[in-house]
Amino acid sequence: MPMARAVRLCPGAKVVPVPWEACAAKGRQVREVLFRFTPAVEQASSDEFYLDLTGTDRLYRDESLADTARRMREAVIGETALSLSIGAGTSKLVAKLAAGLAKPRPGAPGAGVHVVAPGAEGEFMRRFALADIPLVGPKSQARLARFGLRTVEDVLRHDRPTLVRWLGEREGQWLYERVRGVDRSLVEPDREPKSISRDETFPRDRDRDDALGAKLLALSDRAAADLRDAGLLARTVTVKIRDADFTTRQASRTLPEPVSSDRVVYAVARELLARLRQARRVPARLLGVGLSQLVRLEVATQPSLFESPEPARETERDRQLARVIDQVRQKFGPDALGRGGTRENA
Repeated sequence: MPMARAVRLCPGAKVVPVPWEACAAKGRQVREVLFRFTPAVEQASSDEFYLDLTGTDRLYRDESLADTARRMREAVIGETALSLSIGAGTSKLVAKLAAGLAKPRPGAPGAGVHVVAPGAEGEFMRRFALADIPLVGPKSQARLARFGLRTVEDVLRHDRPTLVRWLGEREGQWLYERVRGVDRSLVEPDREPKSISRDETFPRDRDRDDALGAKLLALSDRAAADLRDAGLLARTVTVKIRDADFTTRQASRTLPEPVSSDRVVYAVARELLARLRQARRVPARLLGVGLSQLVRLEVATQPSLFESPEPARETERDRQLARVIDQVRQKFGPDALGRGGTRENA
């Protein structure tokens, strides 16, 4: 559930920061193992991957899909020490739901692998509630419930024209197909990320400008490092802040040229945070930095070789300094080198 709701339900809970660097590193390790089985690997998040094994039958000497999945799972566990579940099917939707069934549960331990055979998608889908289907969120669930639709079985009782009449052409057709396991989206191995962001929910609300500024500096540096690690630059910088009363606000600035250096990302983020704090000065429980409008490094324009009076204009010196920092961190660890001010007082 969202952290804001969790804290409301349990105000005495201790909230600890997520070790983002460790999660990202493990995600890369998992991805490297999966690449040995097929080049068609799409990383949907740090811990979710889609693979297309079409045409690999001869490569694995007609081995069953379940056996291939088990070998894949054993390889990931052996090299990363991370347990995982694998779902297999003829569509991304079916595979995702099957992976959920493969997870071990109290009283009904999963085997780690669940394969839905071609032709069995319809029967497989009957066990699910509509809330289990990706993209059917709380608002959609409430709307569907008005028509008595809460489970896949409920929807299967109605034909396509009825669903279209109730929900409209696009949504009616979408639901008609999903409850039958039909999903035409493809595995996209080279899909570019649309944005890169770093945020942190604080164990206790923060109101001091120096503490928020130091945290903003650390988040900006991490987001910029992720950006460079992906070989990308960003034109838009966004700062998000969640106030103590759970009001979420954000401010953005789009730059004339794409950037990737720690200095420029932080310079823009600092201005945006100041704007947000000036508009509403209350304690904050979350702070985040996002980078979007991403472009590949090789298609970006050449930065100026000279210093610019504009703090948000990136120079070659900025990028050289960022490359040196990346090299040191790669050799000695993510915390080996940081800019002054990243260690804030709580």
